[in-house]
Amino acid sequence: MINVIGLGYIGLPTALMLAASGNDVLGTDINEAVIAALRRRELPFFETGLTELFAKARHKGIRFSLDLENAGIYIIAVPTPYDSQSKKVDMSFVIAAFEGIQNICPENAIVVIESTVSPGSIDRAIRPLLSKNIRLAHAPERIIPGNMLFELCNNARIIGADDSDTEYTLKELYSSFCTGEIIPTDIKTAEMTKVVENTYRDINIAFANELAKICHYGGMDVYEIIRMANKHPRVNILQPGPGVGGHCIAVDPWFLVGDYPGLANIVLAARKINDSMPEFVLERIREIMKLENIKDPRQVGLYGLTYKDNIDDTRQSPTLQLLACMREHLAPALKCYDPKIKERIVENQCFSLKDFLSGLDMIVIMTAHDEIIEQYRHLHDKIVLDTHNALPKGNNVYALTRSLTASCQK
Repeated sequence: MINVIGLGYIGLPTALMLAASGNDVLGTDINEAVIAALRRRELPFFETGLTELFAKARHKGIRFSLDLENAGIYIIAVPTPYDSQSKKVDMSFVIAAFEGIQNICPENAIVVIESTVSPGSIDRAIRPLLSKNIRLAHAPERIIPGNMLFELCNNARIIGADDSDTEYTLKELYSSFCTGEIIPTDIKTAEMTKVVENTYRDINIAFANELAKICHYGGMDVYEIIRMANKHPRVNILQPGPGVGGHCIAVDPWFLVGDYPGLANIVLAARKINDSMPEFVLERIREIMKLENIKDPRQVGLYGLTYKDNIDDTRQSPTLQLLACMREHLAPALKCYDPKIKERIVENQCFSLKDFLSGLDMIVIMTAHDEIIEQYRHLHDKIVLDTHNALPKGNNVYALTRSLTASCQK
């Protein structure tokens, strides 16, 4: 049997995919509400295709429990945040899961840590806790909300293990649903590879965001510049935005900063740039309010609370970062709305587009959900700050950066 511990955005799809592929699976989580919902056949979050996968996994006999059980393989998929002071990975959730496993697992069981950790974390934090013969492994997840199931099946997987027998067992397990290449290596290399992947993306986004700031103050159209620069066969600049969110790109690079202070200089600079973008958006809002003679912040609304379009994940959301910045300056919370968020998570939150737009003169597009693109006609009488360059250009639409050329600073 396979016991998957942690039924969040990574653990639940993994458990369901394993079960749907014919494996005997128990899903475990310490959150009673999550287990109760799953037993009622309710999913705790939305993901395209997850409902159908859930039905297939239930048909194959997947079970859910608050308690761990005796199993041959355990997969740990719990959160690994970073300490805001030291910037080092917080291994407390992984350690708690491992200690629980060790109390009940048989000798020679395999414990796979899928949670992202900094290089050397398993050797430092987990291996010293071993009190019986347990085979450790690291198989970091490589999927993104919004396209989880496709990537779970098709992305290459890295398996870090201490011996070839463990590698072979896990390769057979992941091959039951993964058609991508499965690459064996040692545990520390697997740890570093995952952190490097997310750090690479963070640095590239930071370059685009820094270009946006330079172009704004230089009066240039950053989107046109990026479009033309990307015509070069060896240039591929990403698009700027209001910040970086999620539990991967916004978190994992800090592990390198915390573990290698003084060496991870570009990584640190990129993190600072991306973390500064919500405040840059606030500055842009103030500029546009002045230009459009909007004097009352209550006439401004933020569209989008999730960290990316068409998902319901708000972890490290740039919108939440922006609201936190406003609270630090004792500013009133702006009106907010997100079609993917059904429960109240912030002050002054609306639950329909109609209620949100009522009484507003200015809309800030923080997340480019399909809804706002499809309903763009309802914004014709509003001033719009489009931080994702997602809407059709118009006299009422401002970009993240001003330009002295096209559409007169819009």
